[in-house]
Amino acid sequence: MERTNPITPAGFAAMRARYEQLFAVERPAVVEIVHWAAGNGDRSENGDYIYGRQKLRAIDRELGQLSKKMKVAKVLDPSKQEDRDRVFFGATVTLADIDDVERVITLVGDDEADASHGRIGWNAPLARALRGARVGDVKTVTLPTGPKEWEVVGIAYPIGE
Repeated sequence: MERTNPITPAGFAAMRARYEQLFAVERPAVVEIVHWAAGNGDRSENGDYIYGRQKLRAIDRELGQLSKKMKVAKVLDPSKQEDRDRVFFGATVTLADIDDVERVITLVGDDEADASHGRIGWNAPLARALRGARVGDVKTVTLPTGPKEWEVVGIAYPIGE
């Protein structure tokens, strides 16, 4: 059974743009190189042909993955969130640990997660622990280094048009 995957409008647009780039630009360019290389004779020792075929397979594999992800993606616009007092998909959450060290994260779709930029996937342990939390709630997250407590000190959502 396929499950739907929440994603922000920006995340879906980026995924679609990557698909379009691969399908309309990169794949035709590689097909042209393979076609040209195939006309140069012995394919078994033709580096351009061999590399081109490998590149084509990689592009087709990525296109297939992107297509599957887009089919099950459920675009959720965080700016339309009505209950802004609790943590839901798309929330930007300010957390403080026991030493009052603050961390700001945004809960996004798993396919657009980037922890180095504070974008945490919806199914990550930290995101799961924060779901439904309110300002002042203390949540414990089990990390590889052991349990860590975070207090929710702020919740924000993007403003819609």
